[in-house]
Amino acid sequence: MKHFNVVVPKEDGGVELYSMKEWLRQHPTHIPSGLDATLSTSHQLRNGLRKQGWTVQETPTDVRIIPPETTAFEAVEAVLGESEGDEADTEEASFGLEAQLRDFLAQNMNAIDVGGRKLRLYVDQTGRDGIEFPTAVGRIDILGIDESGDFVVFELKRARSPDHAIGQLARYMGWVQNTIGKGKEVTGVIVAKEISEGLRYAASAMPKVTLFEYEVDFHLKLAHDIS
Repeated sequence: MKHFNVVVPKEDGGVELYSMKEWLRQHPTHIPSGLDATLSTSHQLRNGLRKQGWTVQETPTDVRIIPPETTAFEAVEAVLGESEGDEADTEEASFGLEAQLRDFLAQNMNAIDVGGRKLRLYVDQTGRDGIEFPTAVGRIDILGIDESGDFVVFELKRARSPDHAIGQLARYMGWVQNTIGKGKEVTGVIVAKEISEGLRYAASAMPKVTLFEYEVDFHLKLAHDIS
């Protein structure tokens, strides 16, 4: 199920996310005509806001509802990254959705070599695992942990990774370092079909960040006739 969030820009250039229905209940003047913030469905409210000029962006896990100001749109792109519709199509084989890449990596954590450490999914005290791990600054694609209890934050991109992905990753790493990862080392990983040159330069100044490009290898073989 996708999360419907209203995205509000902050004066410092960041953004804040609010549950769409809860935000509309607190700001009733923005509720589309003829709809109810509690009784109407999320899809009805989204469509109503779109008709009022709001921008709607969708990712595999979230629907972003952005106020009708250009500055707000630019802030969302800078902080949260590009939406599903903004990523360029590629003729090469690639994962159709970040969710597929995420699930593949989560199931094969122990085979990923990040500094020679053996990784596994983080699981908190409530039993919530590290897939789409919720934080106060957004959802971490994958949160891993090694044998020493040190954390690894994964940021995933299904196609070409823009250089502002480093800012997203740094935000998540900072949250982990100041909350559940106090006293532990926190490193980051960005995985994409293609790592941009800008991102390579940005990551070169951050020794705790590792970049990976993935490849998909798909083969067909002829099925033999029944003998």
